[in-house]
Amino acid sequence: LKGDELADTTALLFGRRSYQAFAPVWRDSEDHAAYRDVPKYVVSTTLAEDDLVDGWGETRILRSTDEVATLRAEEGGGIFIHGSTELATRLAEADLIDRYNLLVFPVFLGSGKTIFPAGPRGQQLSLRESAAYANGVVKAIYDVVR
Repeated sequence: LKGDELADTTALLFGRRSYQAFAPVWRDSEDHAAYRDVPKYVVSTTLAEDDLVDGWGETRILRSTDEVATLRAEEGGGIFIHGSTELATRLAEADLIDRYNLLVFPVFLGSGKTIFPAGPRGQQLSLRESAAYANGVVKAIYDVVR
């Protein structure tokens, strides 16, 4: 599953908190070795260049949603967001999300953050692919309908 996703990935995009949680672990993880060569971008107004994790490949800080829009216009393939729910919500509200790759785990937490934009217009999605796995995880890939 993640191998298929990685094949479509030309860049990784993180919010500051997700970057700070994932980067030190994924840098040394053999399970995430393929991410070392993928360009990484962190959207943050507070992160300093000195805060970037050494030894995890090319990483650049973007300071605004407008800079993400510019990256999206220039990039030649899939830009994947891991975690980063606040960033994903901001980008969805700016109409910068093209597809959602969701994994639904069979656990009810009772509450949590949403990644979908709020407001009266909602967001129309079209199911591209789905699968259910023996462990109860369900994969759902949705394209955003514009």
